[in-house]
Amino acid sequence: MSGASEIAAGYAFAGPALDLGALLWDGQCLPDAPVRVPLPVLNRHGLVAGATGTGKTKTLQLIAEQLSAQGVPVFLADVKGDLSGISVPGADNDKVRERAREVGQKWTAAGFPAEFYALGGLGHGIPVRATVTSFGPVLLSKVLGLNPTQEQSLGLIFHYADQKGLELYDLKDLRAVVAFLTSDEGRTELKNIGGLSTATAGVILRSLTAFEAQGTAGFFGEPEFDTGEFLRTAADGRGIVSVLELPAVQDRPQLFSTFLMWLLADLFHDLPEVGDADRPKLVFFFDEAHLLFHDASKAFLDSITQTVRLIRSKGVGVFFVTQTPKDVPGDVLAQLGNRVQHALRAFTPDDQKALKATVKTFPHSPYDLEELLTGLGTGEAVVTVLSERGAPTPVAATRLRAPESLMGPVDGAAVGRAAEASPLHERYAQAVDRESAFEKLAAARERTAPPADRTEGKAPSTPEPEPEPDSRSKSRSRSRSGSGSKSGAEDEPSVVEQVVGSGMFQSLARSLGTQIGREITRSLFGTARRRR
Repeated sequence: MSGASEIAAGYAFAGPALDLGALLWDGQCLPDAPVRVPLPVLNRHGLVAGATGTGKTKTLQLIAEQLSAQGVPVFLADVKGDLSGISVPGADNDKVRERAREVGQKWTAAGFPAEFYALGGLGHGIPVRATVTSFGPVLLSKVLGLNPTQEQSLGLIFHYADQKGLELYDLKDLRAVVAFLTSDEGRTELKNIGGLSTATAGVILRSLTAFEAQGTAGFFGEPEFDTGEFLRTAADGRGIVSVLELPAVQDRPQLFSTFLMWLLADLFHDLPEVGDADRPKLVFFFDEAHLLFHDASKAFLDSITQTVRLIRSKGVGVFFVTQTPKDVPGDVLAQLGNRVQHALRAFTPDDQKALKATVKTFPHSPYDLEELLTGLGTGEAVVTVLSERGAPTPVAATRLRAPESLMGPVDGAAVGRAAEASPLHERYAQAVDRESAFEKLAAARERTAPPADRTEGKAPSTPEPEPEPDSRSKSRSRSRSGSGSKSGAEDEPSVVEQVVGSGMFQSLARSLGTQIGREITRSLFGTARRRR
């Protein structure tokens, strides 16, 4: 059996599979030797890599189309804004027909069911928001650029807010809690668990201010997006392609990469174990993946590794999209069983090192991979995937098929109209500002302040508070005010004890049983486990 025949035999799967393209061998494209990836192994994760302009985006589109056609929902992070075309049929032209002829593809123009989203409503699409408490201290620390000590302090702040029922829905809630814990009334609250230094609190507050100045406050708040929306299928059985439009936040790469990690972590919390299924529940494409790992702490990387390792058994496949495999830490790369490697450039000594490192990540191959990887054309790649029995397939140089949807963006106005027509638009479009930590701390301070100071009653270092709770809330607070002091306290209660033990906090503690629990359970990333 010749080398080409041996490679082709490695991709002759019996079950459902996605068609990637046709084998390249000895300078020839062999349309009778298809290169495919079995549908059941797409929850084993993957990597799409290659230099700029080599066709990574079209590869995402090609895979997403076929997943949708086989009933698998897909999530696409559209960083550059050119994946919206998946929703409309492609344009028939000479290049498309030539590519289809070369790879033995029966090309038919087709659009696929798609929903369009935007972080916090920045740009076209249904707004995707997260509450601060759900986002958690670990991911927020990465967004704010905090060091490990500051991250630990932020974790204490979240811990305190969780215990006291101070809901952190938006950034003003977090600022209010930080300011309270460094005020004369609140600084003893964390004394027994390490405390919060004024300097560290100052860094956190300044970081939050700078963060908001970038126009990012709208990403945090309610209604919080339910990531279960990504698991839907259309009426005709095709998987819905969820396209998160990110061009409006391209200048804040750390934010969008970390927000994508929140989406993945939230899915991980909610989905049940399914083991090895006949198809994934969702395939999640994580574009510009190197931004997620840049300057990440060891604890953060360990959490990513564990999430990627465990989410497979929940039926979710994750594809990292980046320029070279070395952008992805080794422990994460080891979890990626499916590889589509586009061309690499070797113009500098660093490029040469990256090329050699990439070659070492592939199984033994009859190809001269260093020469092959620098000579691939646009829309060509080196492929190795997992077979139906979980073993790596032979390395195959591949000319990829042409996507059937539009290879380019659709008009922004059309995306906006599609988003407004979605049944999800009414649920998520309008931001909501419920009573939360900011209002509760302001009300508690007002209740405990001397009469002469009550006109200034507000949460420390925060904007003017909302009006006091209604008369019904005041009545409940008065009825419970006698039981608010800390257990074992025999002296006159301090101002802090009055605040924390006030009727307002007692009422809140009682209500937590039907809201988020006495103390929020947090996951690997410190994200809150949602109870839907």
